[in-house]
Amino acid sequence: MLSTLAADRARIADLDTQIQDLQRSLSVLQRERSLVQGRLDAYNYPVLTLPNEIICEIFTRFLPIYPKCPPLIGPLSPIFLTHICRGWRKIALSFAALWRATDISWNHSAPDVVSAVLSRSGLCPLSIRMDAPELNPDLDHYGPELLAAAIPHYTRWEYLTLHLTEHFTDANYPRIDGPMPLLQHLDLWLNGGSSYPVVSLRSGAPLLRTVILNDYAAAKVILPWVQLTSLTLTIIYLHECVPILQQTSNLIHCVLELCDSDDVVSDGAVTLPSLETLAIKELDPTTMEPINYLRTFIVPALGDLEVPERFLGLDPIDSLASLISKSGCKLHQVGITDSTLGLEAPFRAAFPSMQMLFIRPIVDDAESVASD
Repeated sequence: MLSTLAADRARIADLDTQIQDLQRSLSVLQRERSLVQGRLDAYNYPVLTLPNEIICEIFTRFLPIYPKCPPLIGPLSPIFLTHICRGWRKIALSFAALWRATDISWNHSAPDVVSAVLSRSGLCPLSIRMDAPELNPDLDHYGPELLAAAIPHYTRWEYLTLHLTEHFTDANYPRIDGPMPLLQHLDLWLNGGSSYPVVSLRSGAPLLRTVILNDYAAAKVILPWVQLTSLTLTIIYLHECVPILQQTSNLIHCVLELCDSDDVVSDGAVTLPSLETLAIKELDPTTMEPINYLRTFIVPALGDLEVPERFLGLDPIDSLASLISKSGCKLHQVGITDSTLGLEAPFRAAFPSMQMLFIRPIVDDAESVASD
């Protein structure tokens, strides 16, 4: 028994010696670790020494060029930049221009997120986009709420794109009441038509110059047409375009994407004295009967024209010559779409000083084989 106790005492002394050695080794390692950590803490990474102005420029280049809208949330959004580090988050949240453009049609957007993002934009003019495609059914339910969250900032809207479904009815449509003094560009697409209230911007958008409308939107907006310099009307009949075009005397660029129709408009019904480019396009034709749509226009400043061959009527060369003669314009370039093989040579002979472009219709392999 006494020998066992003596052995235990000796073992305790040995263990104490080993513990002291390990503590001395641990103390050395801790001191070395502290020195290494101090060197790391004293090092400033170059990116963190950049002035805030440079960081803001990097943030700006991360996003699409204004007025193109980044998504509201996700890896390509301004919100993503707030998740990188504490310093960058502070810079991003205080940089108003970072939040001036946003696409609020994101699948998982929430009205409070829209409000927060637009509030961060300070006094900056805004670019707002809201699509409502069929592939995003969530917008049928949440769309009105998302748009309602953006409406308090309408006096700062500079570029506005709204593509709304028929679910935006008169009952749930967020009203836009009041002037938009900064609005320059409006792209409005409505589906369903009759359920929408009329939107009037006749005297409330003094800077509005560029407008894109589909047929339902054209029937539901009252705009300062005389101010416009660029107008696109799509999915629409020519006779529906005429009352609008008769008010747009300062147009410089015009695109008409027309539905198939044999409607007839009187000669010279539309005079556009400043129009420089006119593109008339055909959407899903159901008939190939020729119709002379050029007879509708008097365009003395026209330089570039694009038109389907069918819209030149039974005598395409005479139709173009008549347009030039009655308008007194000097066309520089004419593009004829869906043209036939036999038209190119006579046109070049009749108008040798013009640059003529002939765009053939796309023929799939099955049709090509059948024609052979």
